[in-house]
Amino acid sequence: MIERIYVALDFPNKEQAEALLNKLPKGIGVKIGLELFLKEGLDFVKKIRDCGYNVFLDLKFHDIPRTVAAAVSQVADSCNMLNVHAAGGKEMLEAAKEATLKVNKPPKLIGVTLLTSISEANWQSIGGSGNIEEAVAKRAFLCQEAGLDGVVTSTLEVEAIKKRCGKDFLTVVPGVRPKGASAGDQRRIATPKEAIEKGSDFLVIGRPITKALDPAKALEDILEEIKDNE
Repeated sequence: MIERIYVALDFPNKEQAEALLNKLPKGIGVKIGLELFLKEGLDFVKKIRDCGYNVFLDLKFHDIPRTVAAAVSQVADSCNMLNVHAAGGKEMLEAAKEATLKVNKPPKLIGVTLLTSISEANWQSIGGSGNIEEAVAKRAFLCQEAGLDGVVTSTLEVEAIKKRCGKDFLTVVPGVRPKGASAGDQRRIATPKEAIEKGSDFLVIGRPITKALDPAKALEDILEEIKDNE
């Protein structure tokens, strides 16, 4: 079950990221986002991967097809999973997928349906049509049509996505918070147990582990919570 968890290394530098990893067991996945990537660069990403960690490079590319394809080409051989924004459209998604296939070990390409910080009210305020669940399911289907391996989505939409796209279409779920943990800046959240029960394939967990007094114990508690669904 540990291989289904990605710990979000949302740190400003490699020293803090490596200090956390030294407290956690091997076999855990790690998510590297914009902050750490911009500070430490691609060499650091490759170093973490070469140390045996599965790396989810969370850069959320969103631009014209040619630009996204070029960006994906720069990083595709450094990680196990990579994401792009579904809102970029089918042509952009297809260009990104094609770019991943040019490396020896293509990473899983995942589409970001809608940020989990977006609430229903936020969605309407930016001109969203219909409710969030409908929009997310539609974008997930678009990603599947474009050849992507899955999507980043909240737990609340996992069942609808699996119903529309099939059980083998991957769902990567951020905004996972153990009972009693603060929601932070996330809006559409769930506990690890709820996320697994809904059919989520991978859980991205940050502050409940990274800010814990004992990160290894926090991870152990989460694994204990979800073990019956393995």
